[in-house]
Amino acid sequence: MTQLAATEILFCHNTWQSDSTVQLIKETEQGKWIITKATPFHPVSHIWPDHPEDKGVILINNEEYSVLACQTGAIELATGELYIGKDIPIKRGEEGWVFVVSHLISKDADIAVENTVTLRVDEEYQKALSRGHSAGHIAYLALNKVLHANYWRKDADRKDELGHYNFNSYAQETSFVSEDHCEDVYRLGKTLRKRGLNSAEMMADLKTIEEAVNHQIIEWLALESQVTMQCDGKALTDSRYWIVDFGIDGIAKLPCGGTHVSSFKEYATIIVKLEEKSEQELLMLTTSIKK
Repeated sequence: MTQLAATEILFCHNTWQSDSTVQLIKETEQGKWIITKATPFHPVSHIWPDHPEDKGVILINNEEYSVLACQTGAIELATGELYIGKDIPIKRGEEGWVFVVSHLISKDADIAVENTVTLRVDEEYQKALSRGHSAGHIAYLALNKVLHANYWRKDADRKDELGHYNFNSYAQETSFVSEDHCEDVYRLGKTLRKRGLNSAEMMADLKTIEEAVNHQIIEWLALESQVTMQCDGKALTDSRYWIVDFGIDGIAKLPCGGTHVSSFKEYATIIVKLEEKSEQELLMLTTSIKK
């Protein structure tokens, strides 16, 4: 009998294809959920679903099956029961449970536990998501820096990894990554004003702020910095960090579970647009263009 274990993740290591052993299969109305010992697929998170799941195929006995969905799962070791996505009843670190990457394929797939399969990620799609996600990080750090210089009247407690007042942390309501794109919505309420943000002046100056953010991004991209993903372990629930040297601004080390570029050299440019959704909401649209 296969010993159930946390999935070993490979998506942080520029790996788009891997052979692995099937350790659990769960049949549902949608299809068969396949759990392998290792995978290059990045699943969508059930807690913070800002980064979409990877696309790709699984090869079983030379037959190719599309991965219809890829979600975070958790297995109760005592029963072998698999819970997927929003149905996961526990938090990470719970004794007697392991977190896994769950791949959904067709009901027609002829597959059994302990079979060896080939998992193949759509590399170009994953790279486009990676560019979008890293661009989102770069954009919010640039926005934090620009706002820090002119739009805070108090010393805010939260600073970002480069030492600037962390507008992103205080105000971010939603964030969503797509191919070469990241969309962030910020809420500007009374609490933020009490913390010291001059939000009225900020909203009045959006064009000026947008220009300054884009100028800062151009300066940072010119550094051609490497992007390092530090993994504290091989499991999905182990902490992962996005690390980049921003020159005179310092080194940023952000906790992040998504996929990312390997270098700023992968960008031709990154363009940020700031839009007023309402008096209380700011929309930041970040678009990356690959080299």
